[in-house]
Amino acid sequence: QVQLVESGGGLAQTGGSLRLSCAASGSIYSINAVGWYRQAPGKQRELVAQATSGGSTNYADSVKGRFTISMDNAKNTGYLQMNSLKPEDTAVYFCNAEGKYSRGFFNVLDFNSWGQGTQVTVSS
Repeated sequence: QVQLVESGGGLAQTGGSLRLSCAASGSIYSINAVGWYRQAPGKQRELVAQATSGGSTNYADSVKGRFTISMDNAKNTGYLQMNSLKPEDTAVYFCNAEGKYSRGFFNVLDFNSWGQGTQVTVSS
């Protein structure tokens, strides 16, 4: 299957920036889309941003103009650049990727994988 590992979380001040990375590993054939989700204590997981290999992007209204999602297909890595951070951005951030992986000749299967999550804390 395909494994995702996030990095880049941590503590930031209001107005600061952080960059999250999501590295995919395994017998990846193609990555069709990468998404970033977040879950704050006591709240449901919500979509933050999504990008497709075709170049389209989608953002939650709460992060539009502040966050930027991108994909580096050569490195099988997705990124979330977070600027102008606010205390309400505090959450565990998860990456999700979907695409295809290879299990041998003429055996290409779909995958949909999640990372383990990385904590982002924004102090006021």
